[in-house]
Amino acid sequence: MDLSNYFQQVDEAANWLSGRVKIKPEIAVVLSGGLGDFADGLSDREEITSSDVPHFPRARAEGHSGKLLFGRHVGVPVVAMVGRFHFYEGHSPQAVVFPCFVLSKLGVKTLVTTNAVGGVNADFAPGDVMLVEDHINMMGMNPLIGLAIQRKTDQFTGLTNAYDGELRAIAEGVATKQGLPIKKGVYLATSGPSYETKAEIRAFRQMGADAVGMSTVPEIIAANFLGMRCLTFSCIANPAADLHAGTMNHAEVLSAMNSLAPKVVSLLRGVVEEIGKAEA
Repeated sequence: MDLSNYFQQVDEAANWLSGRVKIKPEIAVVLSGGLGDFADGLSDREEITSSDVPHFPRARAEGHSGKLLFGRHVGVPVVAMVGRFHFYEGHSPQAVVFPCFVLSKLGVKTLVTTNAVGGVNADFAPGDVMLVEDHINMMGMNPLIGLAIQRKTDQFTGLTNAYDGELRAIAEGVATKQGLPIKKGVYLATSGPSYETKAEIRAFRQMGADAVGMSTVPEIIAANFLGMRCLTFSCIANPAADLHAGTMNHAEVLSAMNSLAPKVVSLLRGVVEEIGKAEA
């Protein structure tokens, strides 16, 4: 991706979308594989295939359909990304976060993301939902390289509140109201697409990680750069390598996400409703 005209391409993509959808979203929800029911429940729904949007990358990961669904949940205007773009697909870091820049141009102020992860914390089990409090970036890249420097000011983005404290409090309140036990912890991201070795997991645990995955961190970095508030739910799909019996595979992740979907979708709906009330 040519970074010299990156922001021009952002404008072109945002203008293209503005001419095709009536909804002006305030909240963006990134849905991991298996969580599409959230988008199916939106009213006034407008569907866009993300690869039709100028300059958008093409989603190729299994379980990620690559759709943008605009609509309303209890009156709150949202856009749901059904599937996301990953560094391991061969996209540049800046291409991975291109949708964040475009959605910011459309007026999105809050980013809610989900992901499927391995449980590094031995107290976590498949089926648990973890509210991300912080992250460790082990992806070997930062999506702001070559972009932030194009600003005259505010080139260095603080991440001390990367996962907004007020939004986390809202999420905990919704989970309590719904009777959903929720874990809290630190998410560590690797580039993928290979799963981690047992030795790597032991090292990550010593670093303070509770869960490990292959996404999300680039989006959170970009969203903070853009002034968005961020909230992330990690779905524990399997035990990490040194806790896992037998060979790890993507089929078990997709199966676990399908089982988790009803409670995570309910949680997302409750959170979006409460954020909408708070920002009204």
